[in-house]
Amino acid sequence: MGIQALWIAVIFFLLIIQTQATKNWHDTIPSKPTEVFGKEKVTKLHFYFHDTISGNNPTGVVVARANTTAQSPTAFGLLAIIDDPLTEGPEITSKRIGQAQGLVGFASQEEFASLMALIYVFTDGKLNGSTINIVTRNPIMNPVREFAVVGGTGVFRFARGFANVKTFWVNVTSGDAIVEYNVTIIHY
Repeated sequence: MGIQALWIAVIFFLLIIQTQATKNWHDTIPSKPTEVFGKEKVTKLHFYFHDTISGNNPTGVVVARANTTAQSPTAFGLLAIIDDPLTEGPEITSKRIGQAQGLVGFASQEEFASLMALIYVFTDGKLNGSTINIVTRNPIMNPVREFAVVGGTGVFRFARGFANVKTFWVNVTSGDAIVEYNVTIIHY
């Protein structure tokens, strides 16, 4: 082995050692999700969402509104925070399975529609501690709406899917509502 080849080998060796000794704040590991997490699963959920904005213990509260919101027929500019119970049946007294928590903003000047960014936190059985994330547009007056499931945690890690929702009951005077959810989730 010549001196030049020896120097190339030494430099190559030093580069390998330096690369291994330097830990970056990130790593990209090429893999297929099925190799890491196993086979994809499909989970179907059926539950009821209780939105109470009236009374002494509301589950949805207005946190901001534009100066023009009061004149808007669509509540444009209103922003609310919710912490709504999720139950197995339509009665508020039925078994509680979780909470829907997040932001609801009225973002349409022409239609009664909201932008929703919600985390559905499950608190019952094998789903206890798991979440799904829904970020969607909700055209509230449509009889059936489809929402996007864009993520999740726990059992629903890497979740994607959709929720078909329909208003089960609404009090037009108070604004309180019960919404039925049929959710299909693909996850690992």
